[in-house]
Amino acid sequence: MTDDNKPLAAYAAAFGFILLMVLAAVFFGDSEIVLPEIAAMAVALWAWREKGWLRQPEKIFIVPSVTATIGFAVNLLDQSFVVKILLVLCLMLVAMRAIRTNLAPALATGFLPVVTNATHYSFLIAIFVTTFALMLGVMLFKLNRGVPREAPVKYQYMLVYLAIHLVWIAITVLAGYPHMAIIPPITVVVYESLQMPMYMRKMALKQVAVLTLSALIGTVLFLALQNWFVVAAIDLALIYGLLHLFKARIPAAYAFPFLPFVFPAEFVPQLPFGAAIVSVFFFSLVLAYKTYEKKRMAQVPAMA
Repeated sequence: MTDDNKPLAAYAAAFGFILLMVLAAVFFGDSEIVLPEIAAMAVALWAWREKGWLRQPEKIFIVPSVTATIGFAVNLLDQSFVVKILLVLCLMLVAMRAIRTNLAPALATGFLPVVTNATHYSFLIAIFVTTFALMLGVMLFKLNRGVPREAPVKYQYMLVYLAIHLVWIAITVLAGYPHMAIIPPITVVVYESLQMPMYMRKMALKQVAVLTLSALIGTVLFLALQNWFVVAAIDLALIYGLLHLFKARIPAAYAFPFLPFVFPAEFVPQLPFGAAIVSVFFFSLVLAYKTYEKKRMAQVPAMA
């Protein structure tokens, strides 16, 4: 390929992979095969070549598979929704610490089976197959060429991430909306935002706008059209345009339109509103923490 057609071919491969996933779900009549975060990973890995996700290609398969297994196993327990979410949250962070990884999409694949109440083993099979295919694509085409394998993992942000989520989960329970405790695409962006060396108000506003609009696009199309393949194809085109409009690279924007495919039907109409509220809360707290962190770091030389 020439340099001119590489981006086009990369997007074609990523979008084709996503549409094949949707076609498989339609063919087998199993919505649990639709994995929103896989859509985000396909674009970020194959089209954008996201360095943070490419460092250790084998973990593209290993980490989401581990967290998905954790989430699926916890969901089979006879516990309340909130208890399951708390268990998955803690177990995933422990697993990621043990594996020494910051692969944020794995958080979404762990929460997804609880949020969608996945009970069929087709969910795990779909996770294993799709993440293996994504890993294989990276390795075969050497998409990680030049990307260093090692990078510092700042584990303190896991504690901040945990604290923010515990606060939000408590708020949703007290308000009587526990089903809004976790929205998988948002939780991924929160984790990645905490890892950023610089995080400004402009970035927070852009994330809120893009994620809310992507949730609105996905929900409206899903409720308006019956053909899943057509819905998915239009979703991809509109999200591509949305991200270019905002000049943003937010992989989770590609995950949001596929949440209505797997979300409990009664909650789908609430998704755009929920995305807006949850985004504002989380990214406001992330901004507050990063601002505090910046001020504290600036004071260190002065104190020395």
